[in-house]
Amino acid sequence: MTVRHNAAESRYELDTEHGLAVAIYREQGDRAIFTHTEVPPADEGRGIGARLVRAALDDARQRGFKIVPACSFVAAFVRRHPEYNDEH
Repeated sequence: MTVRHNAAESRYELDTEHGLAVAIYREQGDRAIFTHTEVPPADEGRGIGARLVRAALDDARQRGFKIVPACSFVAAFVRRHPEYNDEH
């Protein structure tokens, strides 16, 4: 499963056997504000959301953005992985 950046929709996408998982963001200056993450219900608890968010945050960083976790899932991920915390 490969995460892809859909810049036209301002989201990262990951196809699963049950549908599309997405991490939606908006750009504001040098910040990527992650506002919503959604995984098909049948795929919850399988690590798909974490895989999607890790790839999205890595890509946003490579593109020069600071991460702002406005979505509860992304915020929880950043708490578990403080190396993504850009709000020191």
